Amino acid sequence: MVTELPLTRILNTHFASTADNLLAALHVHPANPQKPIDNAFAMELLVFCVLIAYFIAVRLSLSVEKPNVLQHAAEAINGFVSDQSESVIGHGYERFVSYISALFMFILLCNMVGLIPGLESPTAKVTVPLGCAIVTFVYYHYHGLRVHGFAYIKQFLGPVWWLAWLMLPIEIISHFARILSLTVRLYAKRILSLTVRLYANMFAGDLVTLAFFSLIPAGIPVIFLGLHFGVALIQAYIFMVLAAVYLSMAVAHDH
Repeated sequence: MVTELPLTRILNTHFASTADNLLAALHVHPANPQKPIDNAFAMELLVFCVLIAYFIAVRLSLSVEKPNVLQHAAEAINGFVSDQSESVIGHGYERFVSYISALFMFILLCNMVGLIPGLESPTAKVTVPLGCAIVTFVYYHYHGLRVHGFAYIKQFLGPVWWLAWLMLPIEIISHFARILSLTVRLYAKRILSLTVRLYANMFAGDLVTLAFFSLIPAGIPVIFLGLHFGVALIQAYIFMVLAAVYLSMAVAHDH
């Protein structure tokens, strides 16, 4: 049975009826109407609020003469994403930096929040990576249509006109397969998260168990946490790069 986190419990206490009404309007019926909000959504909401607060704090504290730590961090992230976007997308990359930056920070923070006691990574639930993948799918197709108009369909027909009837279904399937690819790449972190959590739970046993594990060097838990951080960072980076690659292919003119 899934343990309800404190934040999830608070949200269900105050907003369960609102969530039920919203879901009913969408013809969705939660398994437990008294607790329609799950841990993954609560953690997503927390990450969203943290990012909004961070962006507001950076905006209010902008200074040319005395930039603070928040501004330095924002400039570093923006510079990093801009460099990656320029190398992948090329001309006109500036238009997409805001989305790619927000995507990178959201995924990274979702991955990292599970390191905090009492919280868990929302990306451990498959619907969260799937949602990020679908939003990216819609986003790059929108810009493909914006740039090329109806001619965007040429990307699905291939370079040889008499093979268009064969290439069209293949390309459509390959594009939908990108949703699965992005989802699986991000959802795979669940294995590491469960491993780290299992190791942490081993310390919550009886006194004999605690005495036994007290003999283990203190650096071992740090290694697991470092591994979690490294995988979280790599996955956010890969997701960001793949989003940039799909965007570059959608808006490119040389097909």
